Amino acid sequence: MATEDELVDYEEGADDDKAVTKAKEVKKGSYVGIHSSGFRDFLLKQELLLAIQDCGFEHPSEVQQNCIPQAVLGADIICQAKSGMGKTCVFVLAVLQQLDPKDGEVDTLVICHTRELAYQICQEFLRFSKYLKEVKVKVFFGGIAIRQHRNLLKEDTPHVVIGTPGRTLQLVKEKIWISLI
Repeated sequence: MATEDELVDYEEGADDDKAVTKAKEVKKGSYVGIHSSGFRDFLLKQELLLAIQDCGFEHPSEVQQNCIPQAVLGADIICQAKSGMGKTCVFVLAVLQQLDPKDGEVDTLVICHTRELAYQICQEFLRFSKYLKEVKVKVFFGGIAIRQHRNLLKEDTPHVVIGTPGRTLQLVKEKIWISLI
């Protein structure tokens, strides 16, 4: 048997309440990945890594950790996570990693159900393509004269087009896309 000198001091009371409270806490999603790896592990273009660093991201979220490697390899993915967990970042980085911009050609078309979402996704593409100087990104939605969009597509064809269904369909019906795709 252990002697009194070998026994650990144990005080009952306040510490018990803290232990019970900690046990009841529910873990929620976070930006620290499962293995706490960095974006460098995804072997992204140096320009993308610089843009990620400029955004202040240090570690990918769980959804980014799981999806970016598959998306960059061109696999089809279904990604579901809470708001703010980096889902948009997954597909923006995957598109920019695989993008091979050619003058006068649209490479990627992103369809968004609202103009606010289209504008927000365009801003993400612009933020992450900051150091990819040759990549052109434009957004197309209603409320702007279609003449401006026609001219933009013909004169300064973007590599990434983000648009709402109505405006995109209107441009397709006018056969503006046929020469670009």
